[in-house]
Parts: sequence; structure tokens; C-alpha cells
Amino acid sequence: MLQEKVGEFAGVIWNILNGTDGMTLKDIKAEAKKNEVKLLDKDAYLAMGWLLRENKIEVTEDGKDLFIKLI
Repeated sequence: MLQEKVGEFAGVIWNILNGTDGMTLKDIKAEAKKNEVKLLDKDAYLAMGWLLRENKIEVTEDGKDLFIKLI
């Protein structure tokens, strides 16, 4: 059940990033909220781990936040 939820959140993050040059995690969460998706930190981190493992995203530090972009 958790694996399905993480997969769904990975899809949400991928869709938000698609067509952009990347965004901070804070901006991704704000964009998800606009789409009526509540993306908690723990869900976002699990989803990013999924996308990292699949070589779909690149994550770098941007000050205190993370910057994520599609590969």
C-alpha cells in the first residue's frame, strides 16, 4: 500500500517538473498544493528517492532547500 502511495507522489513530482528547468522542493510542494495534492515532507523524500533510483531526477542543495530537476 505504501509503495503505491510513493509511486503516485513520484508521478506528481515528475509531472510538476516536466517542462521546467527544475524547482526547489518548497516550490514543488506549493505547486502540488495548487493541484490539491498535500505533499508532506516524508512523502516527498520517499518519492524523490524513488525517482533518484530510477535515474529520473537530479537533486542538488540550494541553500537550505533542495533543487530538483528531471534528467
